[in-house]
Amino acid sequence: MKTYGLRDIIGPIMVGPSSSHTAGALALASMARKLFGEQPERAVFTLYGSFAATGSGHGTDKALVAGILELATDDPRVADAFALAKAAGVQVDIVWDTTTEVAHPNTVDIRCESREGRTLEMRGVSIGGGAAVIRRINGIDVDITGERTSVVVHQRDERGVLAHIAGVLADCGINIANANLHRTAKRGDAYTVLETDSAVDASVRELLMDHPDIINARVVPATCAGDGEEVPVPEDAEERFARWDYASGEELLALCEREHVTIAQAFRAREEALCAKQGTEAGIDAYLDRVLEVMGNAATEPLGNPQPSVGGLIGGEAAKLRAALEDADPRHRLVDPLAARAAQYALATLETNGRMGVIVATPTAGSAGVLPGVLLALRDERGFSHDQLREGILTAAGLGYLIARNASVSGAEGGCQAEVGSAAAMAAAAAVTLAGGAPDRCLAAGANVMMSLLGLVCDPVGGLVEVPCQKRNATAASVAFVSAQIALSGVQNLISFDEAVAVMDEVGRGLPPELRETALGGIAKAPSACAFCAGC
Repeated sequence: MKTYGLRDIIGPIMVGPSSSHTAGALALASMARKLFGEQPERAVFTLYGSFAATGSGHGTDKALVAGILELATDDPRVADAFALAKAAGVQVDIVWDTTTEVAHPNTVDIRCESREGRTLEMRGVSIGGGAAVIRRINGIDVDITGERTSVVVHQRDERGVLAHIAGVLADCGINIANANLHRTAKRGDAYTVLETDSAVDASVRELLMDHPDIINARVVPATCAGDGEEVPVPEDAEERFARWDYASGEELLALCEREHVTIAQAFRAREEALCAKQGTEAGIDAYLDRVLEVMGNAATEPLGNPQPSVGGLIGGEAAKLRAALEDADPRHRLVDPLAARAAQYALATLETNGRMGVIVATPTAGSAGVLPGVLLALRDERGFSHDQLREGILTAAGLGYLIARNASVSGAEGGCQAEVGSAAAMAAAAAVTLAGGAPDRCLAAGANVMMSLLGLVCDPVGGLVEVPCQKRNATAASVAFVSAQIALSGVQNLISFDEAVAVMDEVGRGLPPELRETALGGIAKAPSACAFCAGC
């Protein structure tokens, strides 16, 4: 099971419009590029499931090409990836396979070809929130998550090869966290995947290759922990992480009580321990500062400079709402300034996302407006400080981690309840923390949201993260406020947070594919939606 950290839940910082279909796709292609070891002359991408059904509207094809070109998730040039590939002499072929059944809806096969005829075939899945996993390399099943730096060795399954690999890494002072051998048959083709506690220098590859039964070796750097700066792994790293890790809301409450900390403090300590275990500097405050900066820009730029989205369905809604709320006639203002401000910011963030601007996935790009809407509105209307907003984000991450761990934050797996529902639960918990609520009230607020938004389907018109996504973000911010207020009032819940997460997971898996980010049902099949798509 993947070990989620801060940057998995509050992040990535990325170009829109979809964390799973854009950032996750880019991450997969970037992994393929590292495994291949050079820029390919030709790249073939075969998309399946939800990737195939909605990938065009989500910019999945552009993101895959951008990954092969080694662009970062927040690089504005992602939108121009095809032109960049042509300029670089990379031939790109996209295959949209909507009929082949696959185990995961966000699946892609990537084939890289060199000028000399060398090839790589890799299958990967995007598991939500920008996270990605390699499932197959050249026909051999593997499991590479990117949590740690991975050394991937292609070999013949002969005696002495593993000893050679382990010896090289030991001589280089590299500790192996875990190792797995994947093979077609005894003495056949095999891959050894070793996860390490530290970064691996490129020179190690040459040492590994000095064996007659090793065909190739590549290093896939860790992608998700800390700020990337390598630090020594403390001897007590595992014990420290075990002290602060938790697997359920019940365990989180027990942890907070035992250590006399808030959820924000507990998640901060867990993140520091996780990064220490993986040998990277946590850089939590610097990262949160960057998050708040990007959130602020994404939530305000469309107010002064409205622009149409890539799909043409949205653009200018936030500015219109702001103008309406400034109407002098109080009868035209139906909501209080706090909820109105949150809705305005949420709408604006989705506009930024829809035009492939830079946003923070919280926990996904499709739900990226909810948490910023709530936090920035609380700052403006209630005077909360920058440091307090940091604590709110950490609290949100503390709950979001549990949802990602025990259910899903992917619309392709669990519907919109998994995206906007999760974001609103996180935002409600953040609001409770800022208002001085105890950890149990934060979890109660999250449960309130999930019960209220249970069963919400993912039905993007035209496969675009625009309609109904934008307005759902705005209304979900209001749900977060109401849910937080109920929890702060001391109203008790029959259903616990953990039970609500489990039910959401069960309901999500029970939704038909048409209602899980395929644009084949729900609002996406309304006559007006179909008429729009017919004109595309």
